[in-house]
Amino acid sequence: MLTWVRKILRRSKTAEHRQRWWDARVAALESILGTCDGTVWYAPTPMHRQGFADVLRFREYVDGIAYVTCDLVGNSRQLPNKWGHYELMLCTRQENEWAPTLLSRLAQYTHEAMLHPSDTMDLGESMPKDSTIAALLFARPDPPADSFIVMGAPANLILCIGITAEEFAACKNFGSGVLLRMLKENNVYPFTEFQRESVT
Repeated sequence: MLTWVRKILRRSKTAEHRQRWWDARVAALESILGTCDGTVWYAPTPMHRQGFADVLRFREYVDGIAYVTCDLVGNSRQLPNKWGHYELMLCTRQENEWAPTLLSRLAQYTHEAMLHPSDTMDLGESMPKDSTIAALLFARPDPPADSFIVMGAPANLILCIGITAEEFAACKNFGSGVLLRMLKENNVYPFTEFQRESVT
């Protein structure tokens, strides 16, 4: 009986620890993105059980929607980049169910590889068939959304921008910085539009 009580207490402390980190992440994200609108996409299997990340929805950061993971900062399994641990963000002009799903699953990848701004990732067959998006370009969002503090630890956001196959090729040929500038000049940045023409 004593062993069972100890296990329950240990589990309770772990749950309290996770809740403290969750609350701290939400508060830190709201300080740079505005108030979360209360919508949370909960992963069927939570990240602390080898599952995927939960995702928040923000409506004040852009003229559209910003989806942001809320499970990675403070997660000891994530490989931090040079600015520390990071959450992932994807912005859309309208609501899109695919966006939080993509982010939730991509979060698991940050336990295997370190993501940096200017990196790209081929999405392969993971996008809907009617989408023109073939890859992701990772970037730092504009200040003040580029960095924040959680429980005294430095953290940052990585913006995921969907790019077409032609734009992905341009990144390889001319560099991500050139494409990022073109996306800004054509009013695509910071949004992912799942059906659009290439800017190249």
